[in-house]
Amino acid sequence: MSKVVLVTGCSKGGIGYALCEAYAAQGCIVYATARRIESMAGFTHPNIHTLKLDVLDDANVQEVVKTIVDKEGRVDILVNNAGAMAAGAMLDQSIDDARRAFETNTFSVLRLAKAVAPHMAQRKSGTIVNIGSVVGEIPTPWNGMYSATKAATHMISDTLWMECKPLGINVTLVVPGAVKSNITANQQAIFKLPEDSLYPAYISQIMRRISSSQGPGSMPSEEFARQVVKKTVRNKPPRYLTLGGRSRLFQFLQWLPRTWALRFFWRVFSKP
Repeated sequence: MSKVVLVTGCSKGGIGYALCEAYAAQGCIVYATARRIESMAGFTHPNIHTLKLDVLDDANVQEVVKTIVDKEGRVDILVNNAGAMAAGAMLDQSIDDARRAFETNTFSVLRLAKAVAPHMAQRKSGTIVNIGSVVGEIPTPWNGMYSATKAATHMISDTLWMECKPLGINVTLVVPGAVKSNITANQQAIFKLPEDSLYPAYISQIMRRISSSQGPGSMPSEEFARQVVKKTVRNKPPRYLTLGGRSRLFQFLQWLPRTWALRFFWRVFSKP
């Protein structure tokens, strides 16, 4: 029986788009979602269906999950991929900026999980896949708010892994390193320092940090998606999966005293 997969944040050129194609290639029935249907143009696999979904809207989330369950009878795999960058210095971020970042990157994970879990628990079967980040393990300068949202997502995932076990639901935390996508190109185009910024001398370092995940060592999104799908379609997927450019570096740095790791990243991202 084909597994039914719901993926959030599937705009073309991003990780979610590649995940949809990889799940479909494995024979899954895939529901790709994004705030704008037109942003997902280009899917050709007949098993991929597109739905409009704003992960910040409780009613819309419930409506989309109901639509899928009514048509397919179940959701086997939920992939919480939707996310937004929050580049810049922590002290330059407004409270509204911080709130939006957490709403998109963190609270949406819980919102979707709460909508899908009752259906999975009824069948005592299902997998929730949450896309985190290596910077949710160790933060870097000029990306602190994003790091904070992903760190919270990691804690939510770990707790759900424990609390969903008696319900028959698997939870996998995927921790990407550098993966090729369009997310940083979009951020570079719109980023600007606030007028009252305390860090005008560091603008070149901030811009370099924004684009750092798209360098020569980045993993192509198609390869990232292929590996993630291979592991998460299993009946017993792993609890934790990290891959992508520099993911091994972050794993190594976690074994060092935290101050050493923070000093390392400050040196890397404070130089002109």
